[in-house]
Amino acid sequence: MDADGMRGERGGPGEGYVSGPVPLDAELTAVRAASGERSVVTPENLADVQARDIAARPRPTAEELGDGGRFEVTELKAPGPPGAPDVTLVHGRPAGATGPLPVLYYMHGGGMVMGNAWSVLPRVLRDWTAPLGLAVLSVEYRLAPQAQYPAPLEDCYAGLTWAAEQSAALGLDPDRILIGGKSAGAGLAAALTLLTRDRGGPAPIGQLLMSPMLDDRDERFSTRQMAAVDTVDGTSKATFWQAYLGDRYGTADVPAYAAAGRANDLSALPPTYIDVGSAENFRDDAVAYADTLWRTGRDAELHVWPGAFHGYDTIAPNATVSRDALEARTRWLRRLLDR
Repeated sequence: MDADGMRGERGGPGEGYVSGPVPLDAELTAVRAASGERSVVTPENLADVQARDIAARPRPTAEELGDGGRFEVTELKAPGPPGAPDVTLVHGRPAGATGPLPVLYYMHGGGMVMGNAWSVLPRVLRDWTAPLGLAVLSVEYRLAPQAQYPAPLEDCYAGLTWAAEQSAALGLDPDRILIGGKSAGAGLAAALTLLTRDRGGPAPIGQLLMSPMLDDRDERFSTRQMAAVDTVDGTSKATFWQAYLGDRYGTADVPAYAAAGRANDLSALPPTYIDVGSAENFRDDAVAYADTLWRTGRDAELHVWPGAFHGYDTIAPNATVSRDALEARTRWLRRLLDR
């Protein structure tokens, strides 16, 4: 059946049910309607989508990101993975801050095929750098399908290890590194946390996963329930994963470093914050990841925001649920940094 009359999974023996999509938050729905129809990304139109994204998402300069002197913003070059170009890290910190600062090592969203390290910084600087005294390093990783797994992840790892090695010169505290991201960037963050654990690299004190894109498989209920309703529809989700995984897409040959939702061993991971909307395609993957962390004996805080679709807090940052989500993330960050 379609999303409006779909036969659901059984809640228990003999307890079949019919389910439609989760109702959307009314405030978010009004803003979304005003912003226009969602676009479906396919392998055929992906190049055009990427070109439109570049045109619609200009990179602010370091001066613009400085916000009239509130922040110091510089572009850094870290040695890339073997045989690859250098990795650009955009470094932001409160102006005049002294002493080694904790740092949020951040990966932008965009389905692994769009976005850049600069355009996400205004909100990160305003929301967290200023109130928490937190530095940020935003990573300009290579995008798919031009660069497929493991290239984007290796870019992130190369930048992380270099930043930890250069922490004294950069005024960063190597013992207080957080790894975080949003959407595809959150999926990269989760994979990077696994990779640095297994390679013995820099050990983060926490990972911040916002609406994470974790699993290439379409096995969870929400991927069917919300595929026709969420801003990330089923076709676009498949296109993103296919662009990133290439020939591995749809096979059993997808390691946890490529799709962290496939990981069975989440031991020795740091405290984790996960949030997702109840009306998101990615909802059940995020909930399952939190559950695996708990079953492994790890510390995880999970929020499922009612009626929220993917990207709700970008489309409607002033909506009540968006403000609530920001407050919850900020409280978690503050508690972690105060430990």
